[in-house]
Amino acid sequence: MHTSQQEFAAGHYAPRAQDYVTSEVHSSGEDLDLIEAVLHGQGSARVLDLGCGGGHASYRAAPHVAEVVACDVTARMLEVVAATAAERGLANIAVHQAAAENLPFPDASFDVVLCRFTAHHWQNMEAGLRQARRVSKPGGRGVFIDTITPADRVLDTHLQAIDLLRDASHVRNYSVAEWIGSLARSGFAIEGITMRRMRMEFASWTARTRTPADHAKAILSLQAGAPAIVREHFAVAEDGSFDLAAATFLVRAA
Repeated sequence: MHTSQQEFAAGHYAPRAQDYVTSEVHSSGEDLDLIEAVLHGQGSARVLDLGCGGGHASYRAAPHVAEVVACDVTARMLEVVAATAAERGLANIAVHQAAAENLPFPDASFDVVLCRFTAHHWQNMEAGLRQARRVSKPGGRGVFIDTITPADRVLDTHLQAIDLLRDASHVRNYSVAEWIGSLARSGFAIEGITMRRMRMEFASWTARTRTPADHAKAILSLQAGAPAIVREHFAVAEDGSFDLAAATFLVRAA
């Protein structure tokens, strides 16, 4: 029996680790290009990839900095990241197992904190952000990237429902306003926000998390019965594929 969200998520993602290394959605995107731009000229920097998942932010960051610490709650995910880093000759990537809400690093340990597609799994998102700020050096940079829920409650409820059916470790997608408030309360000054839309191809979206067949069927049922505002906003296709928004928050440790 898993006693916390962190343990549940770790157990849930252990058998799915390799799928996240090969995922096209996770291994590409303008947000990864932005991470490289932020790190340009920071050859001496120490970087934390918080909730590293398949390690894609780490792989893009490593050639530009002195060290990357890839941190995740799932031990198997870290094994796959370490192996992939070795295959790619990225010897400056170290892995460390920890939950975002309880980081084992000293205060002001990192010049840059990266956090990509993970906060929606955290048991306490704001506690994780406070930890990210604690381990950031004053004035340090941060890049926080995650899927975003619409402010409209009808749209929000639909997205949370299908995400939970797809992935039992899902906690919550947050709105841009919720992110802005949480980052500010945690001690980060926001310097820029970039939005993008990603097309979620239903078959690969559910295969990546090994969604049970009855859950996938329930998602399709929810989409089919959804009001027009939902189907139009998410551009829901007949096969269940849909659009999902993601935001990149460029911040500085205040």
